[in-house]
Amino acid sequence: MPVVREFTLPDLGEGLTGAEVVRWLVEVGEVIAVDQPVVEVETAKAVVEVPCPYGGVVTSLFGEPGEEVAVGAPLVTVAVSPGEGVRPLAAVPAAAGAELAAEVERPLVGYGVAEPARAGRRRRVGGGGPPVGPVAGPVAQAVPVPVPVPVAASAVVPVLAPVAVVTAGPGVPPVISPLVRRLAREQGVDLSTVGGSGPDGLIMRADVERAVAAKVAAPAVLPAAGRSAAPVVSPASGEGVVPLRGLRKAVAEKLSRSHREIPAATCWVDADATELMALRRQLNATPGPKVSVLALLARICTVALERFPELNSSVTEDGSGIIRHQAVHLGFAAQGDRGLVVPVVRDAQRLTTEQLGSELGRLTDSARAGTAAPAELSGGTFTLNNYGVFGVDGSTPILNHPEAAMLGVGRIVAKPWVHQGELAVREVTQLSFTFDHRVCDGGTAGGFLRFVADCVEQPGVLLRQL
Repeated sequence: MPVVREFTLPDLGEGLTGAEVVRWLVEVGEVIAVDQPVVEVETAKAVVEVPCPYGGVVTSLFGEPGEEVAVGAPLVTVAVSPGEGVRPLAAVPAAAGAELAAEVERPLVGYGVAEPARAGRRRRVGGGGPPVGPVAGPVAQAVPVPVPVPVAASAVVPVLAPVAVVTAGPGVPPVISPLVRRLAREQGVDLSTVGGSGPDGLIMRADVERAVAAKVAAPAVLPAAGRSAAPVVSPASGEGVVPLRGLRKAVAEKLSRSHREIPAATCWVDADATELMALRRQLNATPGPKVSVLALLARICTVALERFPELNSSVTEDGSGIIRHQAVHLGFAAQGDRGLVVPVVRDAQRLTTEQLGSELGRLTDSARAGTAAPAELSGGTFTLNNYGVFGVDGSTPILNHPEAAMLGVGRIVAKPWVHQGELAVREVTQLSFTFDHRVCDGGTAGGFLRFVADCVEQPGVLLRQL
């Protein structure tokens, strides 16, 4: 008799606690092989495909596209023939799931292990039907449910497998998942007043979101006679609440923490970048890979950090000390369809200018495509932010926690400039430098920024440091 295996969302590394379902790669009733990707999920770091360690017939899928699934929550169930279709635990390679794990490669949690059903967990079979699984309170009874099991690659036969069916407890509105119940609680929605659009009145995420939108758009209720009340402003028609989730939620949490914990200060200076642009044109006139402005600025940053190493640091979690980093893991801001991400060039101080350009290009492409690995989007020690690509001159950015400094570069534009005692049209940019005031004083920050500006204005200065 086949065994129904439940595969849960594995630990994706980097402290991530969940992921949002982007799209399913398989369907209920489909025969899958061991390690076949079954779902594409979006984490706070990247969009990745999750492979299933079981081979057999898919009997249920958990989560609709756009729904968040917590680590350890069920993803799929698979009907597996005894002794077949399961990857042995000893066969799991040390690098399994490297695209999903962080810098240290390790097997994904749940791989090759049949986990027992947990109290309170609900299971869906065959893509629909009532929630199942042992919970406290409701009465459970075992009933036979047809589960397709593969006989050959092209044929399946129905086999009866015992599954516990649970009726909802009294007074508890049935919901599609605990995440929907949590969403309702966070938004102050009484589930007993929500009509479910799912089978047998099951409350879906969309039902709660509609209730939230109706609550926000509802006109202000006039106070009872004889009672005073503060004025209530009713939002414009059509307004609603857009949940923060996925990458946007992770960015919001990180920026809030940075703004809350780091006493940041910013200084800036205008620099004549005419000579730097001339150097770039000269380099690109010779055979070989093209050198970008970002690559030249990255090279300047690595040299400047060697001169001012205290800025390549971070403050400890408890604020009792400063960690001085030996390697420069250079992060750079990249804007894509999913939002702002910060890919990281590892050991940037060891790379040549051409190598920096190549790595910057590779990481930019993968970040915008959403295919960058989590390890490529974390662990930076210093960030370079080229906001000039948006056509702006200056900015006071929030530091990328826990980093202590960030160099910002505005657009390079022709402006009137006094050059060698005469007014001339030069290519000018504004450089801004935001730093954690706990790691250094203004003198160090000003010295760093002035050195960077000197290298932009006179690229030959770099030769003294190389």
